[in-house]
Amino acid sequence: MRPLEGKVAVVAGATRGAGRGISTALGEAGATVYCTGRSVPGSPGMKGRPETIDETAALVTARGGRGIAVRVDHTVPDEVARLFERVGELDILVNDIWGGDDLVAWGKRLWETKLEDGLTLIDRAIKTHVITSYHGLPRIRRGGLVVEITDGDGYFYRGHFFYDLVKTTVIRMAFALSQELSGRGVTALAVTPGFLRSEWMLDHFGVTEANWRDAAKKVKPFIASETPLFVGRGIAALAADPNVAAKSGRVFASWDLGEEYGVTDADGTRPHFLRWTREHQPEVAAAWRKLDDAFYAYWTAMPYDMPG
Repeated sequence: MRPLEGKVAVVAGATRGAGRGISTALGEAGATVYCTGRSVPGSPGMKGRPETIDETAALVTARGGRGIAVRVDHTVPDEVARLFERVGELDILVNDIWGGDDLVAWGKRLWETKLEDGLTLIDRAIKTHVITSYHGLPRIRRGGLVVEITDGDGYFYRGHFFYDLVKTTVIRMAFALSQELSGRGVTALAVTPGFLRSEWMLDHFGVTEANWRDAAKKVKPFIASETPLFVGRGIAALAADPNVAAKSGRVFASWDLGEEYGVTDADGTRPHFLRWTREHQPEVAAAWRKLDDAFYAYWTAMPYDMPG
């Protein structure tokens, strides 16, 4: 029997990237997966991208689960409410909505960006998560799991004000939800992929999954990249772990989940982006650690007790 057989999952933002990999991995484990997003045949949600939630649902089914595509704009509360009315009770909720690849002005500071783009990013990458949790959480069964997908498992600066804001906010959201859900026996946590070898990233570097290593000749860290399936398998392992409640409120990286649960990427390898960075770019890893240490020193110096 597959470990998630009989379980019902909703992956919000399942069209491509991590959302597609997570949906596929949950299908491998036997779950019924509602794959939501705006991209359907003939109506792409992201300009210039061909992927659809229908393709993702088909992959789920092909891997042994049951994939169900539902077009939902997660910025519209009524559409999200109808989604969960259709789903009914569920066991796993993954908030992976992003939609910001065309909004992040890399290399520019806050006052140099387009304010409307930044505010739109907040709508797409924070408000959508709030709306989805608001309607989905009351329907999660005891023993269920809520996962917020972020980028990075620390408090280092992520290179752009709005990007940093949304990615660290969803980590905090997972912590806050862990406090509110503890009495219901539902676990909430955040998960980050490593250097994600998504469809968009492959196109950006002008390579395919067959020759992706060629991109590492120009961008060295890409050699430590991972497919979206790797983080998905880590999340599937979390969902199947009877002791997952002990992890509630924390943030986990795909490479750590791979080590703990013994899961591998599509090619049988076990990528570890942080280890690669420590070995090949120690100055970068040291800078991350310095910022994290400073944050936690400030946190623990608070003159009152912090929950959790």
